[in-house]
Amino acid sequence: MPLLRAALFTSLVVFFLARADQARAASGWACATAASSCPTLFIVHNSWHAAIVLRKEHLSDAALPELIDFPDARFIEFSWGDKDYFPHPNSGFFLALKAAFWSSGSVLHLVGFNEAVEKAYPRAEIIELRLSTPAFERLIGFISKSFSRPQGQGRAPARAGLYSYSRFYPSSVKFSALNTCNTWVAQALETAGLPISPAGVISAAQLSDQLETIAGSP
Repeated sequence: MPLLRAALFTSLVVFFLARADQARAASGWACATAASSCPTLFIVHNSWHAAIVLRKEHLSDAALPELIDFPDARFIEFSWGDKDYFPHPNSGFFLALKAAFWSSGSVLHLVGFNEAVEKAYPRAEIIELRLSTPAFERLIGFISKSFSRPQGQGRAPARAGLYSYSRFYPSSVKFSALNTCNTWVAQALETAGLPISPAGVISAAQLSDQLETIAGSP
């Protein structure tokens, strides 16, 4: 019985410490309820791929010079993947296998659009979060550093995207079977200060499990 009581006490301590850690994390990244001007973050995902969507009005050309390619957009989608497979998602098993184990590089895909996020992604799962200004700045810093720019400065070279209103840009981040588009989104959120762990996030479902917990927390 003494051992049982000690184990129960330890479990309760661990539980309350974890809740305290979550509360401290939330206080650091989440926007105050009364601050309506706080930037909004949308995580959009389907069964295999996740992306970050941000309002362009909250972004700056200084941090993301690639925005010059989207002068009239209200929203910008940021997603990341293998440089050969991502532009050709229906190219078959070989390119998928190559991306997973012998990737020769990666790209960022930016999509500019004007319609409401819910209308732009009618078949996707969408999680909306409002960030504090410091958390948002950390998020933007992570995204910006993912671009591969000439001499580390200026706008990254663009090429045609999956749509007429999108572009691909070279990225400095290495893609692999253990570092996927979903891992990249999780890393961006962790950098912003959200209580999320990129370790073990490979699929969209694994990312979604953590996002639902965050979205449901105070």
